[in-house]
Amino acid sequence: MSEMTDNELREAAGQFFWWHSIRLRDNVVTPGISGENAAISVMGIPDDLTGVSVLDVGCWDGYYSFECEKRGADRVVASDIWETSGRDAFDFAHHELDSKVEPLESSVYDLDPDYAGRFDLVLFLGVLYHLKHPLLALEKIASCTKPGGRIIVDTIIDIKSQLNLQPVMIFHPGSEVSDDPTTWWSPNPAAVAMMLGASGCLEVTNVTRLYSGNRSVFHAIKASDAECEERARQEYKDRHRQIFYGPWPGK
Repeated sequence: MSEMTDNELREAAGQFFWWHSIRLRDNVVTPGISGENAAISVMGIPDDLTGVSVLDVGCWDGYYSFECEKRGADRVVASDIWETSGRDAFDFAHHELDSKVEPLESSVYDLDPDYAGRFDLVLFLGVLYHLKHPLLALEKIASCTKPGGRIIVDTIIDIKSQLNLQPVMIFHPGSEVSDDPTTWWSPNPAAVAMMLGASGCLEVTNVTRLYSGNRSVFHAIKASDAECEERARQEYKDRHRQIFYGPWPGK
């Protein structure tokens, strides 16, 4: 924690780009463009995280990581590649808050429980639709979730197919969504639920069906290791079975 005055701290914070408004002191909040607490109320993050381990994937400036720490989490790992604006804002808030959050510079595609660990709660907020390979990403975060642990996914969804029970995901090759070229996909809720299921989750709940016009929040519970192994065996069997027309080969 610095010894700067409130005004000096505001001026220092203003040197960085902030997506979120993070309260550094009672009278000092970072100038985030999304607005303080703009979405946290719809995420369904438990108020009391005492004894819980948390992995925040795509943490950006660390808003949700620091919030989970405030809520009593036993351990918080903040993961990102910090390619857009660098890690300076995160490090600045981390220092000022005297935080114990552990930064982990890693792509979601490289997450591995052997080095990252496995967590009770995994946050995947505002990331899925920015990825070229969303199913692979969900498989990676599920691998870092403890059996019985919870995954929270916040994502843009496709409004036109929102009520369609068939899984649909719209591909965006350009800047069709909010003039943002980093948005690759808009899945409907069925697609998000089924991809989470295919990634090793048993229960998927659409806890917030719609907010901010085109966003939705999902909670998923990770299956046990034995259940995941059995699912993987069955999936391989179903997808790779051979169909023969006529007599069995060799007969």
